[in-house]
Amino acid sequence: MAIVNRKNAVLGWAVWEAVKFTARQKARSAARNAVPSVDLQSKRPNKPAVVAAIVTAAGVALLVRKVTASSNGHAPPPEE
Repeated sequence: MAIVNRKNAVLGWAVWEAVKFTARQKARSAARNAVPSVDLQSKRPNKPAVVAAIVTAAGVALLVRKVTASSNGHAPPPEE
């Protein structure tokens, strides 16, 4: 009796497709819930959204500063 046969191959393929579908659905659901949104009552962005925007802007500013300094031939200033 062979373990690898057509019936087991089809069953394995079906299970794999179901697992991929479930993982995709969970990822989409998590992505929808992870994005900070606007508070519906106060019509203002919530605090995590504001903090994420500030941190992102600071990171981009540091990256641009470092890239600009290295492209000019100067070493970037020491970090504090």
